[in-house]
Order: sequence, then C-alpha cells, then structure tokens
Amino acid sequence: MTNEAVADPSGTDAWKQLQGFAATVGVSKIRELLTQDQSRPTRLSCEAVGIHADFSRQRITSEVIEALIALARQTGVFELRDAMFTGEHINTTENRAVLHTALRLPRHAQLTVDGVDIVNEVHEVLDRMSLFSDAVRSGEWVGETGKKITDVVNIGIGGSDLGPAMAYLALEDFRDQSITCHFVSNVDPSDIGVVLERLNPETTLFVIASKTFTTLETMTNAGDARAWVVAALGEASVQKHFVALSTNAQAVTAFGIDTNHMYGFWDWVGGRYSMDSAIGLSTMIAIGPKNFRSMLSGFHAMDEHFKFADAGSNLPLLMGLIAVWNRNFLKIPTTAVLPYSQYLSRFPAYLQQLTMESNGKSVRRDGAAVAYDTGAIFWGEPGTNGQHSFYQLLHQGTSVVTADVIVIAQTAHAIGNQQDVLVANALAQAAVLALGRTAQEVIADGTAPELVAHKVMPGNRPTSVFMVKELDPRTLGALIALYEHSVFVQGAIWGIDSFDQWGVELGKKVALGILADLTDGQVEDPNLDAASRADMQTYLSFKQR
Repeated sequence: MTNEAVADPSGTDAWKQLQGFAATVGVSKIRELLTQDQSRPTRLSCEAVGIHADFSRQRITSEVIEALIALARQTGVFELRDAMFTGEHINTTENRAVLHTALRLPRHAQLTVDGVDIVNEVHEVLDRMSLFSDAVRSGEWVGETGKKITDVVNIGIGGSDLGPAMAYLALEDFRDQSITCHFVSNVDPSDIGVVLERLNPETTLFVIASKTFTTLETMTNAGDARAWVVAALGEASVQKHFVALSTNAQAVTAFGIDTNHMYGFWDWVGGRYSMDSAIGLSTMIAIGPKNFRSMLSGFHAMDEHFKFADAGSNLPLLMGLIAVWNRNFLKIPTTAVLPYSQYLSRFPAYLQQLTMESNGKSVRRDGAAVAYDTGAIFWGEPGTNGQHSFYQLLHQGTSVVTADVIVIAQTAHAIGNQQDVLVANALAQAAVLALGRTAQEVIADGTAPELVAHKVMPGNRPTSVFMVKELDPRTLGALIALYEHSVFVQGAIWGIDSFDQWGVELGKKVALGILADLTDGQVEDPNLDAASRADMQTYLSFKQR
C-alpha cells in the first residue's frame, strides 16, 4: 500500500469496484432486495454490546460489504485504528495523540504515552471527581451559608456542554432527584439570565468547563455567575460555589476557585470526545459515580469490540463503511438521526458536533484538497414528534436522506400500551422510508384517481434500525462510542484529520476584533469588509434607540 493510496481513497481498486456497484446495486430498490432474499435481515444484521443493528434496509449486498471492507484495508483504516489506541500522534495538524478511548480504560489496564502513565492519571481524576460528587450528593459539601446544594449549573460550550446536557436528559431515571442540573452555553444573556432567575445562590454550584479558562462565551457567562453569587454571599463564597474543569491553574486561581477543586483533562481529548472525562462532572453529580463508571464500561466495551472484532461483524466498522457508501457512491449528502425516545432528544444535536466537526473537512492529512465528498450533514429530532414535522420531506421530498432509527425496547414508565405505540411508529417509518408505496397500492386502497400521484411514496431511502433493550448508563456509553468509531472509520477512509477543528477558530478571532470595535463604539475598522461595518453601524444604532 503506497502513501498515495492511503491519502486518496479514490485511487484504490476497491473504490473503483464500488463505483461499479453504485451503477447496479446502488440504483436497485430496497423493496426488491428484501422481497428477493428473505434471509437478508439476518445476514445484514449485527449486534455488539447490547446494540442490535439492522442494515437490511440499506442499498447494499454482501458483495458491496466485501468491497467496502477491502476499501478499509486499502486505505489503512485498521493500521490507523491501532495507532489511535496505542497513543500515536494521529492528530497530525496539532501533533497530538487521540486518546478519548483511554478515558474509559479500566484501572488495571496499562497504557504509557510519551512517557506518561495515562491510565493512572485518568483514574486519579475520576477518583477525585467521585469524592466530590459523593460530597455534593450527600450534603457533606454545602454552600457558603451551610445549605445543601440543590442546583448545579454547568457553564461550557460545544463539547463542554452538548455531552453533559445530552446525558443528563438521557439518564433521567438514574438521577438524584434532589439535585437539578442546568446547562448554560450560549453567550446570549437570555441563556444565563433565565437560569439565574430561577435559582438561589445559597444552594447553587457552578461547574465552569473550559480547558484554557479563556473561552469567550464560557468565561463571559462564568463572570456573570460569579458577580451574581458575590453580590448575594460575598467574595469568599466563590470557593464554595464554583469548581473548574480546566488545566489553567493560574486563571482558575485568579477567578477565586481553589485548585483542589480544579479537575483537569488532556490535550489528547478533543472537546467533542470529552463527556467521559472531567467534563462529565455534572453528569457524575447527577447520576452518581457508580452509574458514571457503568457508562464508562459501555464506552470501553464498544472500544474493545471495535478493536478486536472481525471486520464482517464489527459494528462500528460496518456502520462507518455504509456511511461512506451512501455519501460517496450513492451521493446522499445528509443523515437524519431519529431516536424513538424522548430521553434521547438531545442526541441528534450531540451527533451534529461529533460528526460534522470531525469530518467536515475539505483537505486531506497530506494538505491536498479532497476530490470527493466528505462528512455528511447530521440532524434530527425524536420520534414521534418529527413525524409531524419534517418526515413529509423524508418520504416525498426531492432530496434523498438516509436515516438512523433508534429504538429502545423497554421503558421505565409503562403506561398502557404507549411503548408499543411508540415502537410501532418507529418500525412503520423505517418500513415506509425503505419500501415506499406504489401507485398500484394506493389505487388498491380506493384512492380517487386525481389523488393517486399525491399519495405515492418513492421509498428507497436507505435506513438503519438500531435497537437496544433499555436506555441505561452502560448502553448510552456503548451507543456514543459506536458513533465515535463510525466517524473515525469515515475520516480514515477519506484521509482527513478527524480530530482538529480549524474551521472553528477563525470566527472566534474575528469576533474578538468586532467586539473591541463595538466596545469603542466605532465601525471604521480597515480589517473588516463593508458589509460587516454596515451591520455594526446598524447594531449600534438599534442599541442606542
């Protein structure tokens, strides 16, 4: 395998073979594939760590899967996977290891990277988090006036917000109901303003999540929260009502937080992969250290499956390969994530960052522009709500969208037959997305001739169904890790660095310049374009009215 072959997947034999399949299998009808082969759901299903995946509604065959696995081999996916797990610096643009998988290694594991015992460091932080979480939950840790903490406010943005916020909702049934968590991320003053209006400073703990402790949005909100607490309880109260998730001890100290309550993480943990690090402190306070470690065990079990399972039964690998097939060979640009669980209402938003920040790239690791499509657009809402919103476009729109339908078999809230109703809707939507409805079937229903065309549904929307027994901490960890490794597989094939995010940086830099101008009340900045200067002038005018 040459370096050129690794860098540009479109030059591989497997890629060319898949292009041929796209002209045959790719244009076939899912309805016909299922009708012609009754064993298809069995052959094209896979299960790992309690997650059952049914890929039979994808426009694939066993031959396509074999060619996709060959593509993975020819593009070095397995070598890059092994390099990631051993701590090689596969984040090439930042010269960093990529070790979110180390965050969930068991205590007895061994991993030394750049001369550092990673496992020991990870568990040292986890142990400190556990002690603090237990103290808050038990009432041993109290606020300035001696009252028990009843509310925890996580202030962060991006990965420092989306993961904890998503997990808090997902694990509702495992939370300490005497403590309510709130999540503030937007620098819009309405975000923190509404939260503070509801709370009592005497019983509120703030978790400030910023690795550098300089993130503009986070530190702006943190400053407002600090002023609110100090106004009510005095300067000394900061140490009782604030903790930091950071590595900048100097800035944390200057803020007034005791560094004994600063919980760090490492440069080999990207923000979108950090919810199982110290960033998960609010999650741990909510569900307790035992449940948090159960979640870590689910992450780790999927890591082990991805690392050791054979290619033909490797769930994250197959999921990632099918995503490449849909994106590059069927030319489908977007995926809808449709969890049939209200608890997973923030899961699509979480995946937006995971997938689009990781693989929204147009330059390969070698610096050359890609000549093929990369990361798909991810979005979604929970069912059944989405059915009364955007499913119309999914079924009859001119743009084909692939779908991940996520089903939870058991519910902790058995009310009548509602769970059966929910699951029936999930499976019905998967069926209709894949099979559609022909004109003959519409006519057979007795539809008036002038309405037949309006009721035909083309189907043939590639759809995967993921089903789990229940949504508990271990299952949530496994589900997140499944998507993490699928994203890895896609980026590895495309030859891009899935672990940097330079596209996020420029906007931050320009915003600081504009902020300085707005603070000074002037718009004649030669570094800005005419449209930006005009919009600033309009803003200042509106602000002064």
